[in-house]
Amino acid sequence: MHDEWVASVLGITLGVAFTVCFLTGLVDYLAQHPPTWFHLPARPVNLYRVTEGVHVVTGIATIPLLLGKLWTVWPKLFAWPPIRNVAQALERLSLIPLVGGSLFLLITGVANIDYWYSPMPFFFPTAHFWTAWMVVGALVIHIAAKAATASQAIARGSEEAVDLTPEATEPAPVPAMTGATRLSRRGFVATLFATAGVLVLTVAGETVAPLQRLAASRRATVGRPGAPARQPVSGRGRGHDVGRRPRLPPGVSGRCARPRTSPSPSCGPTQRDAGLPITCVEGWSAAASWRGVSMPVLLRIVGAVPGASVRVESLEDAGRLYSSSVVDGAHTSDPDTLLALELNGAVLDLDHGYPVRLIAPDRPGVLQTKWITSVVVL
Repeated sequence: MHDEWVASVLGITLGVAFTVCFLTGLVDYLAQHPPTWFHLPARPVNLYRVTEGVHVVTGIATIPLLLGKLWTVWPKLFAWPPIRNVAQALERLSLIPLVGGSLFLLITGVANIDYWYSPMPFFFPTAHFWTAWMVVGALVIHIAAKAATASQAIARGSEEAVDLTPEATEPAPVPAMTGATRLSRRGFVATLFATAGVLVLTVAGETVAPLQRLAASRRATVGRPGAPARQPVSGRGRGHDVGRRPRLPPGVSGRCARPRTSPSPSCGPTQRDAGLPITCVEGWSAAASWRGVSMPVLLRIVGAVPGASVRVESLEDAGRLYSSSVVDGAHTSDPDTLLALELNGAVLDLDHGYPVRLIAPDRPGVLQTKWITSVVVL
């Protein structure tokens, strides 16, 4: 179980998983912290939901695979001489950021999805983002150094599996065992894959309805038990310094011909229903039905340029992260971008952003601003 075939199979699997996790995580980071050149499209509405879910699922699935890989190659770390040539020296040096960075990503990633930030004296998204680039760079070096060895090991393993020569069919001596069952290398790999599969099903249960009973839910739900508006949340109103319930809907100001103190009183007949998911950056999501003022209608009523960007500002303290967010033209021109007043047929609960919150298609949950006090047309 410490041979090159096991290490190669696990290494190839980890390479694929880390690549998928990196690319989907890149989308996640850019969606939350968009540079001027990046805009997540409003359609399809479930694009971010899928990429974020895949990112978390693949990250969790790599935990047993990485531990198995490290256990498999552990004896080789103490081979002598430790360095035989320059190429091996570079490959060995790349293991420091590759292994250390991978463990950092997985440990902090699990802490993040469990909302356990106390052991992280740094801003998680930034640390996660730059460590991922470091790991991918080290992974490229490692693949270049080990590609030929892994290919040969996989080929030899396949040949051994179908070797039917008389010598191969002779029964091999059975090693003496002391109360333990010998696990084959294929059995070892299969056990790791099965463990990863169980974790995938468990994490996917946070989103996929048929698997919800398998999930150890990280989500808090609000609303009366059995009520239609009972939906999960991550940020609670009373825990975010929201204080008392605001009484007035938000006003609209900025680059518009007809600013308003409130968009909702005369917009009642133009309210729209939209089925959009709540997609949390920690990996869970839930489908929901929303009702509120459509953003394109609001821009038309206040005399703003169609598709203008807006900034929505929350009742939260201005110093808090995501207390305001910018909604780009791709989303403000989409009719399903709402200043939502109702969730699943009921008035918003405080924890869901009462009296008004933003809900837009294909947008991270942290940017679906709650407790909106003002809308500024940019």
